[in-house]
Amino acid sequence: MDDRNDKHEPDTDKGVTIRLAQQPEADELLGRSPLAALVGMLLDQQVPMEWAFAGPWTIARRLGSDDLDAHAIAAYDPEAFAALLSEKPAVHRYPGSMAKRVQQLCAYLVEHYEGDAAAVWADAGTGAELLARLRALPGFGEQKAQIFLALLGKRFGVRPRGWREAAGGYGPAHVYRSAADITGPESLAKVRAHKQEAKAAAKAEKAATSGSSKRN
Repeated sequence: MDDRNDKHEPDTDKGVTIRLAQQPEADELLGRSPLAALVGMLLDQQVPMEWAFAGPWTIARRLGSDDLDAHAIAAYDPEAFAALLSEKPAVHRYPGSMAKRVQQLCAYLVEHYEGDAAAVWADAGTGAELLARLRALPGFGEQKAQIFLALLGKRFGVRPRGWREAAGGYGPAHVYRSAADITGPESLAKVRAHKQEAKAAAKAEKAATSGSSKRN
């Protein structure tokens, strides 16, 4: 089903309002910079979501710019870039390893998309095609690719045919499962609660499986 005319979500990326970092300057950058959005998604692991999505703005500011440039980051001295992300407050809990991943992502974009992050999705004809492109990005596995696909569809108006299906469990409207569903503090709290419930369920399942194995 084609959801281009979904009345509950914006049809274009004009005037996109993002609330992922919960900081005006950082969220403004995410809303206007495709590369910042990709880097924020890349950083969104093992740290609170707001910390991750504030990262692109922090990096840009430390580079003396108001945006991120894939060519510049890819060409940056690795040790110096790692030090940049490690400055207090650090961009991530693991700034060294994440600095390497950000540079790998930017190098891939330079090689395959001339450094234009938006080109990853600009001409994707189907949700499946876009998902495949996202999965090919360094640091993007299946889950991260599906969440970002849902974010593109729900918040940026990027909706190739079948995008909801390709996004899997993150595609449906009016759910609170990922970064794609956050529009403010209230929805952030709902997404965080969902993640905690999922983690608790997985832990309980693991314990039950372990107990069963011991009995056998």
